[in-house]
Amino acid sequence: MYDAIVVGARTAGSPTAMLLARQGHSVLLLDRAAFPSDTLSTHLMHVPAMAALKRWGLHDAVVATGAPPHTTFTMDFGPFAIVGPPPPFEGAESPYCVRRTALDEILLDAARDAGAEVRTGTGVDEILIEDGTVTGVRLRDGAVERARIVIGADGLHSTVAKAVEAKVYADTPSLTAGYYAYYTGVSRDGAEIYNLGDRTVVIFPTNDGTAVVFVACPIADFHDFRADVEGNYLAAIARVPDVAARVAAGERTERIRGTADVPNFLREAYGDGWALVGDAGYHKDPCMAAGIMDAFLSAEWLAAAVHAGLTGERPMADALAEYRAVRDERFLPYLRMTVGLASMEPPAPEQAALFAKIASDPAESTRFFGALQGSTPIEEYLSPENVTRIMTA
Repeated sequence: MYDAIVVGARTAGSPTAMLLARQGHSVLLLDRAAFPSDTLSTHLMHVPAMAALKRWGLHDAVVATGAPPHTTFTMDFGPFAIVGPPPPFEGAESPYCVRRTALDEILLDAARDAGAEVRTGTGVDEILIEDGTVTGVRLRDGAVERARIVIGADGLHSTVAKAVEAKVYADTPSLTAGYYAYYTGVSRDGAEIYNLGDRTVVIFPTNDGTAVVFVACPIADFHDFRADVEGNYLAAIARVPDVAARVAAGERTERIRGTADVPNFLREAYGDGWALVGDAGYHKDPCMAAGIMDAFLSAEWLAAAVHAGLTGERPMADALAEYRAVRDERFLPYLRMTVGLASMEPPAPEQAALFAKIASDPAESTRFFGALQGSTPIEEYLSPENVTRIMTA
């Protein structure tokens, strides 16, 4: 019997397994995919995510993949743009956008090096439940493995979450569809985000001299958009002439890929013998590109809770209840902001005036990006007192 079985070995599962294994627990880490392999992703790691990598001793390995630091962010609203570097956080200086073929392999190797048993190319066929308590998994080859806790890190359509019927709350259906491709010859020094009302165009420089070029549209436009994905994708880019010129001069290196399956919700985080982490427990629109950062933070919180429960330091249920409370306190304000941004509605006059004021002040722009990335709590930054400070500065 293992102390923990972690189902899913990407940006939530591998760190959770690594952290538990480093604390001396026996961990089995499973994923149906072979590695290295790609997956749909915004790719971006905000500065707090890079700080987590520093804590884990993996920062330098990730930087060594060759992806450039995003030394500045540009959020263009048409009449004005908020431009500046995100603030440093806990020794990390810049966000990075790393191909998942490279990042996920680093995280998986770190879990293996920590002592976790890793099995890739291994699907889970069934979650075993006895008297209401999860006790293990049945693999697709028929093998049965048991553990004191089974952790679902297996994404939006989590097998673990479905088996335990984890309740969904604070939920909003998909609001956008998004498509992206990789291009050479389009990158600048950092991230670029162009808000065009009914479209958003994003450029994130990544590995090998390429950039991820995203286009998002409202979910109401999805069926029309996918009728001619390439034509509609390029038509949106054409609305930003400078970007269109760079894309035309550059070279697309891979096919366009995308999805409209981006609901916004929190799931119940734990129960008898199980817990959820990453997208399995908290899923949202990619408009804030916070998925990897949030997976890293959740992995740390959950690993600490599970460790306390496994060692008897605290009753497991109490430790997991605190994990849920910490997770929800942190993420609920960001979920509300995500839903607001993903609606792609024009900003209210008061919000537009606030953003314009932020854009006029480089120092305030940096503080704003700190709030978006989570190094400053968003509810603190948008408090009436702070908004008044900004508007009267």
